[in-house]
Amino acid sequence: MMAKNPGSLRLFYALWPDDAVSSKLQQLQAPMHGRRIPFANLHMTLVFLGQQPAALLPDLKDILEHLPRTDLTLVLDRVGYFPRNRIAWVGPSEAPETLSELHSVLVERLAERQVAFNDQHAYRPHVTLARDAGLPPDLTFDPIEWHATQVALVQSTTTAEGSIYRILASRAIDKEVWVPDESRQEGLDAPPV
Repeated sequence: MMAKNPGSLRLFYALWPDDAVSSKLQQLQAPMHGRRIPFANLHMTLVFLGQQPAALLPDLKDILEHLPRTDLTLVLDRVGYFPRNRIAWVGPSEAPETLSELHSVLVERLAERQVAFNDQHAYRPHVTLARDAGLPPDLTFDPIEWHATQVALVQSTTTAEGSIYRILASRAIDKEVWVPDESRQEGLDAPPV
């Protein structure tokens, strides 16, 4: 494993589901083979930033703080598989325009601040359900409706046991004014994947 720069963090922006949506996602994982993503780690990545200097955190939090208010409802109705990375996932068969707009705003704001990250792949919204997975079985399930209200800036630390996610900042995107939710940020080290 490569030594990481101690002054850098592996980061991403994500939509973070509430417990009710996470419970439905966890039920969908039951028949899947592979390393199932723990309840506390389930999320939908908006932008993966990769390794970033810790000195950028104030800018990255400011971008989060100034995201526009949006009403975002996702219908997760399709299970899929990324064979190259062996990832089983669930996502919308049609992403709402508000999700594409949110992703675009984040990319634009990052470019304005000259934050370099790999944005070469088309954005494919999904929630990873299992890693090192086999092809998921054909599943018939009731679509999961997710009124997404929380966007988070998350640190990912890779350990021998898997990834540990720590929410560094989060905000409600369905409210006009952002108010930091300090209680949500305290102690949110998610268990290993």
